Amino acid sequence: MKLQLSPEDAAFREEMRTFFTTKVPQHIRDTVSARRELSKEQIVESVQVMNAAGLAVPNWPVEWGGRDWTSLQRHIWHEEMQLAAVPPPLAFNHSMVGPVIAAFGSQEMKERFLAKTANLDIWWPQGSSEPDAGSDLASLRTTAVKDGEEYVVNGQKTWTTLGQYGDWIFTLVRTDPDVKKQAGISFLLIDMTSPGLTVRPIELIDGGHEVNEVFFDNVRVPVENLVGEENKGWDYAKFLLGNERVGVAPVGSTKRTLSQAKEYAQTAGPGGTSLLDDPLLAAQIADLENELLALELTALRVVANSADGKPHPASSVLKLRGTELQQAVTELIVDLAGPASLAPGAGAGSDIPDWARVATPNYLNYRKASIYGGSNEVQRTIIAGTILGLRG
Repeated sequence: MKLQLSPEDAAFREEMRTFFTTKVPQHIRDTVSARRELSKEQIVESVQVMNAAGLAVPNWPVEWGGRDWTSLQRHIWHEEMQLAAVPPPLAFNHSMVGPVIAAFGSQEMKERFLAKTANLDIWWPQGSSEPDAGSDLASLRTTAVKDGEEYVVNGQKTWTTLGQYGDWIFTLVRTDPDVKKQAGISFLLIDMTSPGLTVRPIELIDGGHEVNEVFFDNVRVPVENLVGEENKGWDYAKFLLGNERVGVAPVGSTKRTLSQAKEYAQTAGPGGTSLLDDPLLAAQIADLENELLALELTALRVVANSADGKPHPASSVLKLRGTELQQAVTELIVDLAGPASLAPGAGAGSDIPDWARVATPNYLNYRKASIYGGSNEVQRTIIAGTILGLRG
């Protein structure tokens, strides 16, 4: 099956490819390509370069900086960004809280937050998961009790990604404990410099500091920071998750990483020989390339059949298979590195190549991909019900 873009979309692809490969600073793209952790400054710089060109928030309403693109154009934008080793705009700002504020916030709230959110002048972490409310998010216990013109917030959030950089946090809180659990949740914006708010790091298995715990001890939040209506937060959360799951199959970045793996394999054998002559390895790589091609075609079918901005049910297939292939490629690189993959802490003078040093930390880090954006078990349930028509 051979897909061909229209002349207009092909020109659009070249425009995106040229921008991402020439305008985003090379030191940022090199960090992504080397599979190293980006600094806060690099993430902000990349977003601000894109935002200055009007390319940071294409999914937003045009009046707030969005672009009147087709679904296919947004897909091309996303894929070319990944292929060029450009970090995507910070999802918490651009795919989550920004669209929620644009859709449900007051005019005053939009004017206060949206431009700064698009430009990453405000860094937003997500305050959703709790120690006893992850996949069952509606069981959250963090409370917000109204006291005059303020809410008093108490509770704890966990797995707060990049919360150490946060300026404000968008938070799901329980405002009515006496109704069905989904019906008593509200969506609050909280200044992270507020008295009583504490951020504590969680050290990951790869040794990194990517996620945090956030504690609220009688944190006072102005009522004007409520998004939309009180007790309607679950509706806004579902809207947010719909945006989060758009573009969940990292086809472009996985293709780029697999291409790098083939380069590594050329000199990863004994004495710097090539491993590509091993028929088993060659077959494994060919299988991954074929799986990625099938995923890419599925992504295009999903784009073509997504209506009114709502993702097609097959987007669950993209999330499921996309994360499995992403994990499979990181595992392949560990296999190529062999014993060298056990030396992530090797110093600058080591003869172990950099790609081998980051192989295991990247492999371990991407175990998370099975969980975020809706766990893969949940995606299988969605696929069974909405695509296969199975009922338990």
